[in-house]
Amino acid sequence: MPTSKRLTRMQVMLSEEEMAVVDNFRFEKHMPSRAAAVREILRRGLAAVGFSRAEAGASSKEFGVIGESGQSKRAKTG
Repeated sequence: MPTSKRLTRMQVMLSEEEMAVVDNFRFEKHMPSRAAAVREILRRGLAAVGFSRAEAGASSKEFGVIGESGQSKRAKTG
């Protein structure tokens, strides 16, 4: 676990369905908080695809947790 202090706050707006996915992950992995779960999801996501930057002009709606069908985007595409 990193020993550096977390000094930057980031606000993220999620739909109820996206929040449910985060909460399910949190409880299945026994994470102590939503923030810890989100950090772990970010870490795993970046590790899975390698670090990459968003395409120029990409909109935020392209980066949701779940797809329109209610399934996770990974499950929908993979």
